[in-house]
Amino acid sequence: MEHLIQHFRKDEQPFIEQVINWQREVEDRYAPKLTDFLDPRQRFIVTSIIGQDDTLKTACTGLFEGAERQRMLIFPTYYEATNEDFQLVAFTIQYPVKFVQLRHPDVLGALLSLGLNRGKFGDIRVNDQQVQFVVAQEVAEYVRLHLTGIGKVKVHIESLKELESLINNEEEWLEESHTVSSMRLDVIIATILNVSRQKAQALITGKKVRVNWTERDTVAFELQEGDILSIRGSGRVKIIMTEGRTKKDKIRLQIGRLAQKS
Repeated sequence: MEHLIQHFRKDEQPFIEQVINWQREVEDRYAPKLTDFLDPRQRFIVTSIIGQDDTLKTACTGLFEGAERQRMLIFPTYYEATNEDFQLVAFTIQYPVKFVQLRHPDVLGALLSLGLNRGKFGDIRVNDQQVQFVVAQEVAEYVRLHLTGIGKVKVHIESLKELESLINNEEEWLEESHTVSSMRLDVIIATILNVSRQKAQALITGKKVRVNWTERDTVAFELQEGDILSIRGSGRVKIIMTEGRTKKDKIRLQIGRLAQKS
């Protein structure tokens, strides 16, 4: 296990220890363990650790196709997981779409204002006609009763029985090649956004940059292959791979830039 942990960042250690505790819990109780909603980086850590144990398996879902946030089930190999094990409820929001347009941050803010932990709800999907979101079953009734307004807009929420009607947002990663002097966060952002280092540093120190869904405000933070950057106002970028160095000792970098189609 030690050789595996060393491949993760130091600040991921608390989550790694939590996953190891989940693993022991399943082994001791011979029963499945259902997690809260996890982001893709957290799920990668879980599968990396649990994958070392040939007596356990994992499965995950967030109901939406390609859901970013999903609940995971850790279970003994003899156990057969079902959709009911994930205990998910999907809601749709009814509101006067002719007069106002709700946005993702509006809905996220309203859910957080209910006092819910972020781990208790998954993706929020928005299009021109409707808003949908997924929550853990244990808080579903609380959300249904208390989410009566978003901002100044009165809303009514209903559970979705037909999952075929879930909003499907197609995502496409457009690949680009760059050369960079280092894998520092400010260097990468300056390069991919074609801005100055000072501008890139201002974005970082201004708390507008997340790496793997975690806010990073250190300009010298070192990026790695597989990292996903979220830059407020500029979308998402994935570090696909490094492809060696140029004659001037620059790093050849392959990235993906997210293009979203609704």
